[in-house]
Amino acid sequence: MPAFTLYGARGSTSTDRVRLTLAEGGFTDYELVLLNLQKGEQKSEENSQRHPWGKVPAITFADGFTLYESRPICKYLARKYSFPILPSDSDIEATALFDQAQSAEMLYFSEPVNKITFEKFVKKFKGLPADEAVVSNALQGVEAFFDVAERLLQHKDYMAGNEFTLVDIYYIPLIRRLFACGYGDVILNRKAVNAWWKRCVDRPAIQKLLAADQEAAAAAARK
Repeated sequence: MPAFTLYGARGSTSTDRVRLTLAEGGFTDYELVLLNLQKGEQKSEENSQRHPWGKVPAITFADGFTLYESRPICKYLARKYSFPILPSDSDIEATALFDQAQSAEMLYFSEPVNKITFEKFVKKFKGLPADEAVVSNALQGVEAFFDVAERLLQHKDYMAGNEFTLVDIYYIPLIRRLFACGYGDVILNRKAVNAWWKRCVDRPAIQKLLAADQEAAAAAARK
């Protein structure tokens, strides 16, 4: 019996955040159940018992413990299974820097990127036109974020310091979505940011999962 069940969806950056965390931790003892977002399965009564807002991801354990929202899930799993991607609880300075980096990712990066991906990615699948004014304004926010990150990453290798942590994983799905939407230059045009990005995605576990996902997507497209 798997240790827990992860309920997610293909194309969900939040689901991918959890899957990348598990991959980096080398953890495979779980079941992945994919919901069809286009059919609205995330809004079902059953899924709403797991996630009150009718979204993904969520995890459930045999004893009934359930957790939703990707970042708390990632942090919980990293602690529960001792993945080496969190600072030691005894190092309060490193923990504070981790929390600081996590806050910056949520407030200054994810918010504008999610607006771009909704306009340029989600609306495309719904057959709706993107609001280019929203995209332009959000892109300015992303550019401003990476201007600051470029300065910070000249003095450290990763977002929370010189060690790869869970915070760096948080960025990967949304940056990949930026590339898919045609905005990869915000990464490539900044030397320190681009070097950090390569350090993250060149990690063997990350590479393996991303390659598997690309193969699965290509196979699905051929059907």
